[in-house]
Amino acid sequence: MTDVAARPAAAPPPDAAEWRSLLAGALRGEGVSSVFQPIVDLQRLAVVGYEALARFVGPPELTPDRWFAAAAAGGVLPSLEAASLRSALARRPHLPPNCFLSVNVEPESLGSPEVMRAFADAGNLRGLVVEITEHRPMLANAGAGRALAALREAGALVAVDDAGAGHSGLQQILELRPSILKLDRVLVAGVDVDEAKAALVEMLGVFANKIDAWLLAEGVETQAEARRLIDLGVPLAQGYFFGRPANAWASPDASPGGALEPRGAEAKAGTLGPLVETVGWVASDQVAQATQRLRAGAAAMFVVLDADRRPVGVLTREAVRRGEASTPLFANVNSSAREIAQRLATRRPTDTASPVVVSDNAGRYLGVVTIPRLLAALADL
Repeated sequence: MTDVAARPAAAPPPDAAEWRSLLAGALRGEGVSSVFQPIVDLQRLAVVGYEALARFVGPPELTPDRWFAAAAAGGVLPSLEAASLRSALARRPHLPPNCFLSVNVEPESLGSPEVMRAFADAGNLRGLVVEITEHRPMLANAGAGRALAALREAGALVAVDDAGAGHSGLQQILELRPSILKLDRVLVAGVDVDEAKAALVEMLGVFANKIDAWLLAEGVETQAEARRLIDLGVPLAQGYFFGRPANAWASPDASPGGALEPRGAEAKAGTLGPLVETVGWVASDQVAQATQRLRAGAAAMFVVLDADRRPVGVLTREAVRRGEASTPLFANVNSSAREIAQRLATRRPTDTASPVVVSDNAGRYLGVVTIPRLLAALADL
């Protein structure tokens, strides 16, 4: 969460009549709105997602952090978070194509009836990232773990905010196994001149790769910081340098970052896009028929897709013959070949025989990259 207005702070006086009235209205959804900050793919310098940030109607000094702090002090934080979620999720149908939407939830609100009802009313959660703000300990809330499992089952991804600060310790990251790991602004500020910070960012990037997560640098405010993050191989970023929170969506086709140029042709050539091959697919309810076809030698492989054309598994003739489950590696089309090779190196030997299943930025199936073709591409880099 790069929006400094969303940081916890002391609540305003609870006996202020105007304040109590405003807060009561916000709990009913009155005066609650959302703004959206773009999230950028640093390799292509294209907008691939947006973080939703809450805004409230009231005196200017009552910044969002004070609203949430007052709600927490009054024991109604889940209700205010639910109102904010509904505001953001209402804009989801108008999200630009091939982009995801990230929403924030405090750990103590996860699992609450109000918050879970807001998610349930949104229906299918694919393309949604639930960002755990981690201002307070997560592991103490057993209900939060069950809530995250339910949200993942509905299609959402999980992100951990403020990695490297506050309560976002390694133990909690290992417990949550997020799909996106967000670097706190304190690690990003001055990364272009602080070699210790750069080394830590690089180390966290390796760690993120090994747990199949994306690293996202938040709070990028200067061109120098952005360039250094690109050199360190950080895949995603957001911050004032790329765009401030706004009511309108930043155009995905825009060239964010001012004079910042995308990575060179050599880096672009190292992505998975040119290596993707088309392989037949089957719906998740057709696995039995596909397995029979593989046993009969009618095909060598099928990718299994859900109702939204997002890959959930792969069936190979060899795995069916051995009676084993094939566990593929799922990757975004803009991932680098080197990054995928690093991820493959940490997997079980039996899992490295399956091809890499490739999706677009919205998670939809594009094709596969076979291991021989990946190795050949790496040899040419």
